[in-house]
Amino acid sequence: MNKNLISLQTIVRKEVVRFIRIWSQTLLPPAITMTLYFIIFGKLIGSQIHSIHDYSYMEYIVPGLVMMSIMTNAYANTSSSFFGSKFNRSIEEMLVSSMPSIVILLGFMVGGVLRGLVVGVVVVLVSLFFTHLKIQHPGLVFMIALLAAMVFSLGGLINGIFAKKFDDVSFIPTFVLTPLTYLGGVFYSIKQLPEFWQNISLLNPVLSIVDTFRFGILGTSDLNIYYGLSLVVSLFFVLFFWCWWLLSRGAGVRT
Repeated sequence: MNKNLISLQTIVRKEVVRFIRIWSQTLLPPAITMTLYFIIFGKLIGSQIHSIHDYSYMEYIVPGLVMMSIMTNAYANTSSSFFGSKFNRSIEEMLVSSMPSIVILLGFMVGGVLRGLVVGVVVVLVSLFFTHLKIQHPGLVFMIALLAAMVFSLGGLINGIFAKKFDDVSFIPTFVLTPLTYLGGVFYSIKQLPEFWQNISLLNPVLSIVDTFRFGILGTSDLNIYYGLSLVVSLFFVLFFWCWWLLSRGAGVRT
């Protein structure tokens, strides 16, 4: 077997074993958090809200909550794992080895993608206790979920590369990712907003991703889904080659 393939499998296995071993910190909290969202927003607040696009409020928010889980967990996995490797100095051994930078990149990215998708499946299973889902476009759902997981996994890797202390790992998710997610149409349709705020919302890339994912599940959207697909594909290539360049230079690791 090609030595690079063995290296890739080793990194991916390490990443998977890592988030499964600490499942009480990686898989259980999202399930509990989403259950609370379904109860508070879907049942309590949702019962006071009329249907959106002919769907109950509970049905409408499920795709957004699933996508939010995928994005945040894919991001968290690579940012924390890569910074942890920097902190214990094991990443230096990878960079000085004969292993190409792209193998390291793919290993961490795939690990983040797998955690994001696993958590997404967990949230879908939790949602079935509260509502029924009939996926309209399964192919699109899988494609946008995979692309979004890859994009945010790469974003987490960049965060891990530049982070110099543990506080830096949580800064972007807290002050950038969370606001973008909550303002990204997870809990509402942008058609409900005044025109000015609709235009401002269009600057939020998370909105297009969530909206495209919602179209895949419910068959309804506020935006052009081809724009959402084009955006997430473009983000993937930009972040992928940026990460590759940073790892090739040893950014954040070598002095």
